[in-house]
Amino acid sequence: MSHFARVKNGVVQEVIVAEQEWIDWAVSTGYKDGNWHQTSYNTFGGVHYEPNSNPKVASADQSQALRMNFASKGMLYSKEGDAFYDAQPYPSWTLNTTTYQWEPPVAQPDDDNEYSWNEETQSWDVYIRPK
Repeated sequence: MSHFARVKNGVVQEVIVAEQEWIDWAVSTGYKDGNWHQTSYNTFGGVHYEPNSNPKVASADQSQALRMNFASKGMLYSKEGDAFYDAQPYPSWTLNTTTYQWEPPVAQPDDDNEYSWNEETQSWDVYIRPK
């Protein structure tokens, strides 16, 4: 069994686990409209990772990395890139079409702090947890 995403007008409508034969039947009978694309559960940013690895370990078999990111309802699908990706989180962020991940105009600091993006100042603010 594999994961399949049903895409309509460039937006993922649902993700199901099914056999290819069922997908073919659903399309041929009109049971489910839209286009179906297989998606890989352990794929993120164009890399397939070993299941349950923490920290993440890239799989030896990268042929399993399907469509850049594992699809979920509401994600977008690029026909040109054959890739699933999230909606743009902030107007200043740009889509990296190599990974289909959104990138901020300024890299997030690499330290032990937690940060949130501040679109107004175009910078990262240290996140302070409420007490």
